[in-house]
Amino acid sequence: MPPPSHAQAVEAAIAALDGTLALARAFVEAGRVVDLDGLERDAAALCAALMALEPKAARGMRPALEGLRRQVDGLAASLAA
Repeated sequence: MPPPSHAQAVEAAIAALDGTLALARAFVEAGRVVDLDGLERDAAALCAALMALEPKAARGMRPALEGLRRQVDGLAASLAA
C-alpha cells in the first residue's frame, strides 16, 4: 500500500486534533486540569501542514476545519465556566 498523500496526512491530523479537543473539553468539564501547550503545538503543526497544501486541497478541508473551530469554541466556553 502506498504511503498516504500529504492531504490525507493533514486530514488525519485534523481528525486527531478534533478528538484531542473533545477529550480536553471533557476533562475540563469534569474538573480536571488540562495542559494547553500540546494543543498549541498540534494546532501550529496543522497550520503549517495546511499552508503546504495546494489551495484547492486546502479549500476542501474547510468543513473539517470549521468543526475544529467549533471544538475550540466549546473548549474555551468550558474553560471560562
